[in-house]
Amino acid sequence: MQLKVKKLDTGLPDLQYAREGDAGFDLYAREAVTLAPSEWKVIPTGMSFEIPNGYVGLIWDKGGLSIKNALKTLGGVVDAGYRGEVMVGMINLGSAPYTFERGHKVAQLLIQKVEQVSFGYTDTLSDTDRAESGFGASGK
Repeated sequence: MQLKVKKLDTGLPDLQYAREGDAGFDLYAREAVTLAPSEWKVIPTGMSFEIPNGYVGLIWDKGGLSIKNALKTLGGVVDAGYRGEVMVGMINLGSAPYTFERGHKVAQLLIQKVEQVSFGYTDTLSDTDRAESGFGASGK
């Protein structure tokens, strides 16, 4: 599959997978953005996409950024019909400010196939061993 990309800022790196077999490709910060501890902001990427119908773009954390700096992406669904600039919601869960400089990697985008479902409303659902057990249902 070829993904159509509209590069809104030609000064940013071209998109690519860092390594063969990687699930996601890197998105870059279009401008410098500093996040204070507990602060969240939207970071522009300078890219728009034409994601084919039946697919979705999912924005995920960069492993190193999230583990080393306690940075977490927010939201993260880019629908096939969206043609605007992809923006990355980011929160700083750490104790120190973090600055994304222009051109720095901010997140990764995965393109995945999706299923559309129909909705069948009912008053009952089938029984399972788990039933309504929620958070912590599988133990520690």
